[in-house]
Amino acid sequence: MSPARAKTDLGSAHVFVTGATGFVGQAVVERLLSSHPETTISILVRTKGSATGADRLRTLMRKPVFAAWRKKVGAEEADRIVAERVRVIEGGLGSVPELPADLDVVIHSASTVSFDPPIDQAFATNVGGAINLYQALLDSGSNPHVVHVSTCYVGGIRKGIVPEARLEHEVDWRAEFEAARSARERVELLSRQPEALRGFMATARAEHGKEGPQAVAAASEEARIAWVTEQLVDAGRTRAESLGWTDVYTFTKAFAERAAEEMWATAGHRLSVVRPAIIESATQHPFPGWIDGFKVADPLIMAYGRGMLPEFPGLPDTVLDLIPVDHVVNAILAVAANPPKAEPEYYQVASGNSNPLPFHRMFENVREYFTANPMPAPGGGRIEVPNWGFPGSRAVERALHAKERQAARAERWLKRRRPSPRTREQFAELQSRKSELETLRYFSQLYRAYVQSEIIFDDANTRALHAALPAKAKKSAGFDITAINWEDYLQTVHIPAITTLTRAFASRPEGRAPSTKKKVLPERSDVVAVFDLEGTIVDSNIVQQYLWVRSAGMRKAAWPGEVANILANLPRYLRAERRDRGEFIRTFLRRYEGMPAARLERVVAGGYTDTLLRHTSPAAIERIKEHREAGHRTVLVTGSIGTLVAPLAGLFDEVVAGTMHERDGVLTGYLAAPPLVDEARAAWLKQYAKQHGLDLTASYGYGDSHADLVWLDLLGHSVAVNPDTPLAREAQRRRWGIEHWKRSARSPKRAVLDYRPREES
Repeated sequence: MSPARAKTDLGSAHVFVTGATGFVGQAVVERLLSSHPETTISILVRTKGSATGADRLRTLMRKPVFAAWRKKVGAEEADRIVAERVRVIEGGLGSVPELPADLDVVIHSASTVSFDPPIDQAFATNVGGAINLYQALLDSGSNPHVVHVSTCYVGGIRKGIVPEARLEHEVDWRAEFEAARSARERVELLSRQPEALRGFMATARAEHGKEGPQAVAAASEEARIAWVTEQLVDAGRTRAESLGWTDVYTFTKAFAERAAEEMWATAGHRLSVVRPAIIESATQHPFPGWIDGFKVADPLIMAYGRGMLPEFPGLPDTVLDLIPVDHVVNAILAVAANPPKAEPEYYQVASGNSNPLPFHRMFENVREYFTANPMPAPGGGRIEVPNWGFPGSRAVERALHAKERQAARAERWLKRRRPSPRTREQFAELQSRKSELETLRYFSQLYRAYVQSEIIFDDANTRALHAALPAKAKKSAGFDITAINWEDYLQTVHIPAITTLTRAFASRPEGRAPSTKKKVLPERSDVVAVFDLEGTIVDSNIVQQYLWVRSAGMRKAAWPGEVANILANLPRYLRAERRDRGEFIRTFLRRYEGMPAARLERVVAGGYTDTLLRHTSPAAIERIKEHREAGHRTVLVTGSIGTLVAPLAGLFDEVVAGTMHERDGVLTGYLAAPPLVDEARAAWLKQYAKQHGLDLTASYGYGDSHADLVWLDLLGHSVAVNPDTPLAREAQRRRWGIEHWKRSARSPKRAVLDYRPREES
């Protein structure tokens, strides 16, 4: 129980803080520096890459939470105080180093910040970290008062009042810890079984076969790793629910409390457990609205403001238990200054019992705010937020499931359609809808325990501790949750704070919409611009090129039979093309068997050239000229044969194409070398850049097919031109340019023929 009169001063205590770089931890350190000037502070900080613990401390001290304090004392004085009072202990909870023997207070606030991590990771951080910490404290010989920061939700899935007391469960937490630690090994073994690997490979081959065998292998392994992670996440979620907890986060935090009780308190040491509810932005200190990134409720609030949640499966009378971070920090330090006499003491820093915020009231405040302050719509205008009717979780689930099925059907239909600007536009719209459905699905699962629960957390001990504080301390160091006006806090403090964060994120370069202003290419001689042919520069493929060749000089009576033969073999060609671009090229070019090479050259020099140029995009020609004028090396790379692209050769510094094998001046139908496509083209490009001293990171690439992805990925400036659906999807994900080049009604013949290679000009 809290004393009749509580202390607020930690005096000259040596305070050790874990999780000092986290949301609560950094606020605790700031309060110790600004309000407890005689304390010595030790923080456990991991090295990160080349950054030492001291480097990370300097970075920490530049964060906004310390800004007001640094301004008050002056920057130089602040640096002096930190150097004098703050000690860095390099290490982490995975392997806690030797700790000082003179610790007076330990504030253990470090934990995973994810609700749904893989089971082994959750246990390693939350349970294993606590075990390692308490063992290190025992080994140090010090006898500090430990303030173990937990969460109100360790009580699990239940209804009614949850008391401020030791958790009532008989689960063997050590056995669960051992099972969780071995879970990854078991799942990894399953993922490597032949039947599992065959499934990963089949999926990878279907989606990435056109990119080449290494791309398939990489995608297969990525799928295996993703499957392992998915299984471990599901294992954590399912095991937690099977034992009565909401998720693996609260499950492991409950066991961390047991580790503290059994390893520390039963050894005769002082232990206090502080359980905050849903921690959000500060009301007053260090300044109103201070928050370090989005917290639990914020993604839901922002998704609603963006119009992404037309309905939500929450119970309107569920109490959403929010607590400002400065209340939590003040409570932690008050608990630290008032250690228990004997048995551990428990403090639930929550609002639901003393100042409840029902979910419908939260919604009304959020809706009112975004109605008065709407967010900008991506295409212009303002987003109109929906009005939730709270139809119940089953109704929302049915509607969501129906929309997901509808989206899946639409995606299958679009994939079967021929790529065009319209289908690409429809696919982009579909991906946007799918993203919104995935967001709703994710939030429905993530927040289920918080917006459908009937839990109230008793806060009698916390209220008693606040009441025992000296009158002067209550204003600056108190934590009276009844003093909060939720309408004022939400609409003037918290929501403005997180929307400001959103605007800050949007101002970063990667968050800006691409400019429509024409860019001037930088003049460089160590840059290459690589262009694919079919579907990029010309709106044709090798089938059409073959038909153009055969139509020249073929008897009209024979023409229908030729077309019929191609149509009869079309399924075979399509299967080959889906499997492997190179296989398709080899298969189709066999049709040239028996044609005299000289005749092919005459056909190309005649009517074929006019036909090819009519199908050549003026936008492509203009782009090639821009690269040439900037001093860039321009290269055309095609899996087709060089004779067929000869009319375009003058546009480029180099044309890299296939060659047909000849015997006695007659084409055999075989290529002289494997076609330069997918991974072969990527390997060629690396070697080409090395030979010519080219900087690929500053170079440009233009392709239309998913098969081009592997070589486009090597270049710093890749553009998807008239892309097929898979390439369009990847280009959007990688933030590449997407352009639509069309042929003109007028032939660009003169523009092409007037151009000559640089060496000949």
